[in-house]
Amino acid sequence: MKPKKHFETPDLFRARLDQILDHSHQICILANKIDWSIFDEAFGKTYDEKTGRPGCPTRLMVGLHYLKYTFNESDESVVDRFLENPYWQYFCGFEYFQHELPIDSSSMTRFCKRLGPGGIEKLFEQVIETAKRGKHLTRSHLNKVNVDTTVQEKAIAFPTDARLYYKMRDALVRAADSRGIELRQNYRRVAKRCLSKQGHYSHARQLRRARKETKRLKTMLGRVYRDILRKINDPDEQLAELLMRAEKLLLQEKNDSHKLYSVHAPEVECIAKGKVHKRYEFGCKVGLVTTSKDNWIVGVQAFHDNPYDGHTLPACLAETKKYTGWQPGEAYVDRGYRGHSVDPKATNVHIVDWKRMKRKTRAVRYWFRRRSAIEPVIGHVKTDNRMSRNYLKGKEGDQINAILCACGYNLRKLLAVFFLPEKIWQFLRAFGAYFLNPFVRYEPNLCFSRN
Repeated sequence: MKPKKHFETPDLFRARLDQILDHSHQICILANKIDWSIFDEAFGKTYDEKTGRPGCPTRLMVGLHYLKYTFNESDESVVDRFLENPYWQYFCGFEYFQHELPIDSSSMTRFCKRLGPGGIEKLFEQVIETAKRGKHLTRSHLNKVNVDTTVQEKAIAFPTDARLYYKMRDALVRAADSRGIELRQNYRRVAKRCLSKQGHYSHARQLRRARKETKRLKTMLGRVYRDILRKINDPDEQLAELLMRAEKLLLQEKNDSHKLYSVHAPEVECIAKGKVHKRYEFGCKVGLVTTSKDNWIVGVQAFHDNPYDGHTLPACLAETKKYTGWQPGEAYVDRGYRGHSVDPKATNVHIVDWKRMKRKTRAVRYWFRRRSAIEPVIGHVKTDNRMSRNYLKGKEGDQINAILCACGYNLRKLLAVFFLPEKIWQFLRAFGAYFLNPFVRYEPNLCFSRN
């Protein structure tokens, strides 16, 4: 059933939150800037009209997701901190201080699953619209953008052969027990001992002994797999999918492509980005588009099957136009985007080439150097906004997490804007760009105009 309109009974013996909070606080300002009514209209279609219990208030769920990715909290911690922080309660639409937990933390995951990537995009669009209404993000910001890709790692253990064989056998045994299939042997105790030995031998660099234990674990998996095939003729969809993964794991070789790296997350890919401290990362590739001027994230998309960077550029620019309504004028990328297929009439793509940099003018060299500004943005999104490790399930979870991480990053920028007095922010916006970039035309009236 659709969520009921949030309404609290007036209480003469309690003070309202808007009477005791500081309205100049950045969270209060942000709560008043966001148009919350859009979410009720957009998400009402995902609920049934008559059956079921009423859903949680839409503003509460959206506000908790905003706070979770802005302040790098988990589902459990964001609900706990909500109970302690009156500013967070005001941000989520409550009129009086709450003394009980509003929802169970598991409702956060179910809300994301209900909306899907299409619904979560509404949250990012509203953050962009809030920045546009305050004139903090304008059309001039989209004249020059930076584009780059990074890896959003999945919450999986490092995929060694021995660990994969052990986990797949354990998953098949549990699936057989739940369906009443009697196995000849489940190898629970023996496999646990083999996995422990394999780890010890590998650590001691006794590789021949380690390979022997790995082979034993593979043999145990094969026996359980064939035993289930013999005893069930028509497996259900979930068991058939598990058996297919087990067959793929048994047949894959070292140099195969599209290998299985996780039992519970088969969509994970192995991506090598050339990092010295981390040669391989296991997850999916994410394309980010940021403005060169103020480093706003204006486009984000998760890509699977590890595509070439140049092939992701048209989709990233299209997402930017969908979110902001403006087509980027010029895009600055690294040499990994050579061979892209972007129409130069729509967006002029500049590939940074330092060998030919001396032939460029000073203004062009400045914007070429500004391309590297997207690197710290990626670092902040990973460390401060939960992109370093994705806990959401499936390919849809990868897309949802990437979009919400971009929401959290932009919200932190809005909070920084509202933290400063308006005159100081206008002064920095007008004169700071002039002193940092002498090629930007000076407009003295900017610092005195009100938004």
